[in-house]
Amino acid sequence: MSQTQIANEVKYRMALAFLKKLLGQGLITDGEFEIADRYNAEKYKPLRKAI
Repeated sequence: MSQTQIANEVKYRMALAFLKKLLGQGLITDGEFEIADRYNAEKYKPLRKAI
């Protein structure tokens, strides 16, 4: 795994944690969560989403 891939994995996981917090607080809907998560997965290309 390259340094870029590692950095992207970390960035994706941070974004995911933030989205989960927003969802848990009721600040975004399930649909908004899915859209944002899909966008982040396309941007950062984490290994978890690639499988």
